[in-house]
Amino acid sequence: MGKQRHSNISIFIPHMGCPNMCSFCNQRTISNSSAPSPREVGAMLEKACEQLPEGRSEIAFFGGSFTAVDREYMTDLLEQAYPYIQSGRVRGIRCSTRPDCIDKDVLKVLKNYGVTAIELGAQSMDDEVLAANNRGHSVDDVLTASALIKEQGFELGLQMMTGLYRSSPEKDIDTAEKIADIHPDTVRIYPTVILKGTRLGELFESGEYVPYGFDIAAEICADMLEMFEQKNIRVIKLGLHASETVEEDMIGGFYHPAFREICEGILFRREIGKRTETGGLYTVRVSPNAVSKAAGQKKCNIKYFDQKGISIKICPDGTLKNREIIVKKDE
Repeated sequence: MGKQRHSNISIFIPHMGCPNMCSFCNQRTISNSSAPSPREVGAMLEKACEQLPEGRSEIAFFGGSFTAVDREYMTDLLEQAYPYIQSGRVRGIRCSTRPDCIDKDVLKVLKNYGVTAIELGAQSMDDEVLAANNRGHSVDDVLTASALIKEQGFELGLQMMTGLYRSSPEKDIDTAEKIADIHPDTVRIYPTVILKGTRLGELFESGEYVPYGFDIAAEICADMLEMFEQKNIRVIKLGLHASETVEEDMIGGFYHPAFREICEGILFRREIGKRTETGGLYTVRVSPNAVSKAAGQKKCNIKYFDQKGISIKICPDGTLKNREIIVKKDE
């Protein structure tokens, strides 16, 4: 039997706890979603746990700054989730929050209720970029909160964004390197999407904010994906989730429903390129689940090499894993 994957039971908590509005956040749209009551959360959890394998899933409180909401409301939600930890029906609770909303007291509360993983929205490790995008916290806040979370034995996740206002490809790579130096367990990389009704949208429409191109963003994110993997840091998300809200409100930026696959395709293209320096016909063997990634979105890698006089045929090989490849020149 193949290895079963776990799934998050995601509970969306609107941005009721956020102390300010970041440049990229469309709080008007988000505020249309009302916060679920503890009883509603309990019903959601019961229904979800009936449909998922026991002990393989995590409850995830996402969408806002979980530790910044009213403390009583936060603990009421955790009380709904805790029995599933005690019974072993879920393997942990995950939450996301701001770096400046973490201290020893709140970590003690989270630990008492069985929270196992905390994700921080770092977004950038450049104070100028953080200030320009009205994040309301500093790089030092990220470092301090990360150290506290690791010290208390939680799994640490860090979230970052690329292409923010006043950032650059060089600053984005520097942010990734500084995040890697913290040694989090997981990372999420979100290329900036510009939404209607945001400060970033206003700057974009006025011409003051000019994001770099989609292809540059994909190349940068491919670099980051490779770097984090080499340091054994799991990239659990690359690109925004596909949603009607994003597609309706987006006016610019870097969005594609298969953004991670595009980045992985770039890494395959680079690796194949190292081994096909002369023209001719090559057979490229990859893992069966990587055939489409190796070919690239809409077979762009095959077309890329064809333009260089290199014909590649991609074949599945069950002995290979992840991005392992075998390249052989056909006689």
